Amino acid sequence: MALLFQGARHGHCHLLLLRTSLEIFRPRQQSVGRKNRLRSFCQIRANGVAQRNHDVKLEPSPSRSESVVNSFDRYITRNFLQAYIYCIVGFIAIWLIFDISDSISTFFDLHFTLGRVLEFYATQIPQILVILLPVALLLALLFVLGRMSRANEIVSMLTAGTSLIRILTPLFILGILTTAACFALNYSVAPHAEMVRKIFLAEDKSGSGGEGQIFRNRRESRTWFIQRLRPKSNVFDNVEVLQQDSSDHVTMAFLAERAEFDPHDHAWTLSQAKIVHYDAAGNITSESMEPVVVIRHWSETPYRLRSANMRAELMSFPELRDYLNFNSDFPDTLLAPFRTHYHYRIALPWTCLVVALIAAPLGIGFSRRGVLTSVATAILLVFALNFSTHFFLALGEGDRIPAWIAGWAPAIVFGTIGLYLLQLRSSNRDPSDFRWLLPRRILAR
Repeated sequence: MALLFQGARHGHCHLLLLRTSLEIFRPRQQSVGRKNRLRSFCQIRANGVAQRNHDVKLEPSPSRSESVVNSFDRYITRNFLQAYIYCIVGFIAIWLIFDISDSISTFFDLHFTLGRVLEFYATQIPQILVILLPVALLLALLFVLGRMSRANEIVSMLTAGTSLIRILTPLFILGILTTAACFALNYSVAPHAEMVRKIFLAEDKSGSGGEGQIFRNRRESRTWFIQRLRPKSNVFDNVEVLQQDSSDHVTMAFLAERAEFDPHDHAWTLSQAKIVHYDAAGNITSESMEPVVVIRHWSETPYRLRSANMRAELMSFPELRDYLNFNSDFPDTLLAPFRTHYHYRIALPWTCLVVALIAAPLGIGFSRRGVLTSVATAILLVFALNFSTHFFLALGEGDRIPAWIAGWAPAIVFGTIGLYLLQLRSSNRDPSDFRWLLPRRILAR
């Protein structure tokens, strides 16, 4: 490579050839595609060396306005996004192949059209993305950083004066963006995927609703027995409501063929209602039949009545928040699964950033043996993260540990491990070398 060298004192120009100083550790035998990639990278690296040496002037570098740092960012981001998109598309394609092979007979039985099938899978992909994004992020980071390490591109960037943290900054930013995308999917769309799947594949499309609902209002000492709940409606059929006193003795009973809730007036309308009064001994004191009874002081809502049979893992973040707000009088044992999943909904997206913190330092290696050991360590750590997430989730649902610990402990613990591994790599120590755990012998003469 010919460089125009200009002396700082006398202003004389000399023609200088620089070869090995700008092409360190270049492989001897390369394919045509790899030569082109290294050629563009060598141009970026040469500009970085030129900026560090004030006495060297490159041609035609004065015509270029972008900095070497921005060139490094674009180079790393382009390589990572290519591998990242390939991983996501590949995983989704594999899942589609297996799922279609299992569900194709159901599609034919229900006479699904192509548009109906596409609509069905559009509702399922968000749930799959929440599961696949951390795995795709891990594999893309290990592949890209491992390839750059084998080609000594990381060494060249460090030689150009860029710190390791600055080299990995674009990857961490992409990890944060992945966390934001995962949070958006996990907020409402992904938790409803399983319920939507059951609705799509249900043979009975009439929507008969729920059967045999029981709800206990502990604050106002009222118990509801509902025979049938109409889906997406404020109307309930064959309802019995028992009003009790502070000693749990039944004082009144309401039996109605239909109960309808008016959200504007916050009132319940009982049709063909029978009202029964009881004394302290449980004997009937009076009975009356009313065609229409309007009650405005009941605090129950249709959502709260339906929430008695809701499963925490199938509820979105707003639904969990409303459930805990409306049913705060429930025992802690019943609320433990909902509190745990409430924190889990917030903590789960941060798994993507934790994976980036673990994979980034372990994906960089300066020897073949070191790279293989680091990759294996990264995969084991992510597997341990997934196992601990489900383990703490089970403990939280059983009310054995606080809900916030069950939701956040795995992300905090493994995020700390990732930061420690990053500190080791930035100080030029191999994160996959665990010899520091062994006791050291001090020899004295």
